[in-house]
Amino acid sequence: MMSEMQIHTIARQMMEKHGLTAIAEAAHNAQACESKGDIEEATEWRHIEDAMKLMRGPHQS
Repeated sequence: MMSEMQIHTIARQMMEKHGLTAIAEAAHNAQACESKGDIEEATEWRHIEDAMKLMRGPHQS
């Protein structure tokens, strides 16, 4: 299991490299892990996805 620091570091690096598409990429990776039955890795990808959503900030309307 990754630490919160590792999760936020990966999330920040992905956002810097891919922009907002990084959120979709993390969600896709989580789904792929879930379909393979790798629940622990899927959970880590979901945490990374959530961290990126926090970095993005709230939706504007």
